[in-house]
Amino acid sequence: MRQEAIHDYLETYFRASGCDILESRPHFLKVKLTVDMDKRLMNRPFYWHYVEKLGNQPETATLTLKTAFNGDEGELIHFGSPRLHQIFQSTKEMARYIRLYEEAPNSSQQKIGLVPWLCINTKISYCCDVKKDMLLSLGINLLNGMIVRDFHESMTKLSLTPKIPDFCYTMSPLIKPVSGLKRLEAIVEKLIQEEEHKWAEAAHKRWENDLDLLNRFYETIEEDEDPEQAKVNYDKEKEALRQQYEPHIRVSILNGGLFYLTPGQMGS
Repeated sequence: MRQEAIHDYLETYFRASGCDILESRPHFLKVKLTVDMDKRLMNRPFYWHYVEKLGNQPETATLTLKTAFNGDEGELIHFGSPRLHQIFQSTKEMARYIRLYEEAPNSSQQKIGLVPWLCINTKISYCCDVKKDMLLSLGINLLNGMIVRDFHESMTKLSLTPKIPDFCYTMSPLIKPVSGLKRLEAIVEKLIQEEEHKWAEAAHKRWENDLDLLNRFYETIEEDEDPEQAKVNYDKEKEALRQQYEPHIRVSILNGGLFYLTPGQMGS
């Protein structure tokens, strides 16, 4: 996942949470938290206990985040960073599903039919003795089945609202959301299958090298040692190597939602 995509995700996350975006530019984000988000992210239970007990006016924290190594001050955010993991977790706790509508121009005051799109944001984790995460956002048009990548990033450029705008109505989907979800899951699986998995080949090679060293070590065990205990120890260490090196891929859906967009959006 590109660092720019992480920046877009963070900005959307904080805007949707009602926080004030004090400054946003490439690789830099400064946010004034709401009370709820301060409690979720800042780990200040004693402060909030004190403020609420005395009835004082709270002062919420300001987060300064950056997504690149540069001269800016701020907390560096990248895949694997504790803060991003915390934000992913809070997203799961607050809402895994949203419904938003595009604010369509209504100068003509004619009814505008909004097209339903289903979106899922997934995290693909490539795991062995090292781990790599990738965020994939897909959207499917529930009228014609068109599928687009980087859907979430496209949504950050639109004006969206949780209430259906005046002079708009929603079109009934021809593809049921459950069927749309299955199509998106099939796309994720296909994309993974089409990738080159040199990382897995490299992990297998490291695994074989360490297994060869393990076998050589146990070949030199003295005859007076307990062979049964040696076999138990060997099997245990061999299994530990398998758990450390065996390549596998985990796919998890972080969140998703229905987006009702004006006709023509996303190239449809």
